[in-house]
Amino acid sequence: MFMGESSHNLDPKGRLTIPVKFRNQLGDSFVIVRWMEHALRAMPMSVWQNLEEQLNDLPLGKKEARAFKRFVLAGAKEAEFDKQGRVIVDGNLKDYAQIDKEVVVTGAGDSFEIWSADNWQAYTEDTAENFDDIAEGLVDFDF
Repeated sequence: MFMGESSHNLDPKGRLTIPVKFRNQLGDSFVIVRWMEHALRAMPMSVWQNLEEQLNDLPLGKKEARAFKRFVLAGAKEAEFDKQGRVIVDGNLKDYAQIDKEVVVTGAGDSFEIWSADNWQAYTEDTAENFDDIAEGLVDFDF
């Protein structure tokens, strides 16, 4: 399970060091996609294959389903580590996630997310302020 958070910096070539505890769960290659709240989602191939199946099962007759599928698949990138445990974050992914240099890598269960430090700070401040209401809303999901 991917959990925790750590701060990192992109180097001038756009390379990001992935925490060792995450690298050990990813295998030789993994997939990075554009995700919600202007974050990136990185996942092992097995999780990617499940997501790919879910995307392919979306109803093509629904405009929102087509848009979601296109957006995720068009921004998907298969990634591999270099010898130092770094991965290149491509320009289109960096642009979408509004990443300049400072990055926060956060665990998300079966995957992890890559955020710009500024976006992560704003997101966590907002979530902390509304955490009680968010938790109460989860009652509908038997949590």
